[in-house]
Amino acid sequence: MQSTPIDVASQLNSVAIHLVRRARTVDQELGVPPGQLSALAVLVFGGERTIAELAAAEQVTSPTMTRIVDGLERAGLATRRPHPDDRRAIVVRATSKGRRVMERGRRNRVRLITSLLQGMSTEDLAAVQHATSALAQALEAGR
Repeated sequence: MQSTPIDVASQLNSVAIHLVRRARTVDQELGVPPGQLSALAVLVFGGERTIAELAAAEQVTSPTMTRIVDGLERAGLATRRPHPDDRRAIVVRATSKGRRVMERGRRNRVRLITSLLQGMSTEDLAAVQHATSALAQALEAGR
């Protein structure tokens, strides 16, 4: 019997949740709270943003993002500067320390995922690679 999209989606949802939870355990080693780590990832991998843009990307309010950025700034992971064209706005960017933290986090997560993949057969690994590519294309198309 062939699986339906809803069957696959249900299974993928469950696996994704477990994978994210497992990744969070290695993220804890970075010593940065999850909300700050997520915002820092946007800055490191997506470039500088205004508070409003960062809040939208993280799906939180601007006051919440201001508190998150306060924490990032206190930890030396991000800095603020006035927006060059809008005196009401503040631009936030990752510091070199922030970049190093995120790069270490990425290495830790890749190491974790690698350990999960190493036990797979060649065929299963190829299937995961194919599925990953297909999902990336679907995400890109659905932007």
